Amino acid sequence: MTLAWYGHLKFLHGAPLWQAILFGWLIALLEYSFMIPATRLLAQQGWAMGQMKITQEVVTLLVFVPFMILMFKQPFKLDYLWAGLCLLGCIYFVFRSQ
Repeated sequence: MTLAWYGHLKFLHGAPLWQAILFGWLIALLEYSFMIPATRLLAQQGWAMGQMKITQEVVTLLVFVPFMILMFKQPFKLDYLWAGLCLLGCIYFVFRSQ
């Protein structure tokens, strides 16, 4: 969803809003076509919804931070590392009861 939500700022910044929306929807459709089967598979494997959501957030952060740094030339902040460590703590607590 990172590219769907933020890609238009890089690639379509001068385009009309309707084109940015269409770009986002097309990218999101592609991403959802992978996400829906993945969550269904994880549910069949016994993952709880909370486990799937927390894992999704960690993956999102792992994708978003490099995307932000490489595509948008944003500076790296140590706070991103601390946020990532907090999310790893979330994963620990969500999965420890199994």
